Amino acid sequence: MSVEERNKRTTGSNNAGNNKNAAQDEFAETVLNVRRVAKVIKGGRRFAFSALVVVGDRNGKVGIALGKSREVASAISKAFRRARKNMVFVPRYKTTIPYTVLGKHGASNVIIRSASKGTGIIAGGAVRAVMEAVGIHDVLAKSLGAANPQNVVKATFDALRKLKSAQQVAEMRGKKLSDLFGENNVRA
Repeated sequence: MSVEERNKRTTGSNNAGNNKNAAQDEFAETVLNVRRVAKVIKGGRRFAFSALVVVGDRNGKVGIALGKSREVASAISKAFRRARKNMVFVPRYKTTIPYTVLGKHGASNVIIRSASKGTGIIAGGAVRAVMEAVGIHDVLAKSLGAANPQNVVKATFDALRKLKSAQQVAEMRGKKLSDLFGENNVRA
């Protein structure tokens, strides 16, 4: 499997006949980074691989994971399995995010801002992959600090986990949506 195929990997409809694979068809899967790591032992070096992946349903749920194995294919499959287990819901407002948010992980910082309809995803490679997996179509993002793809993705994930929907904010404050936004601005 070439690097381009790994980066563009999405599940297709070729497995739609099998019920187990039909559930997996709804996920967008992207391999972000594959690294070869070495462990020095008595007889020399022992090589292994670590794969960073993002999985999303393009409808508000996303998960990231790191898989490690002696072979590339098994590292990727482990990462996809873990990412599907650790998916979180991201609140969205139409085709963007509700408000500006900052995520941090290690030396990487990511600022994500909402954008008007038609703007598109203006973000770097790792952040762009996460946004596409979530299903956000209009967003402005800037990665600051370290450019390590693993830390950038984790900072993006941290920012998305900080987002709260209008209903969650109202519940935290002990109010109704109509109290926050007025009767005319709340949809039924």
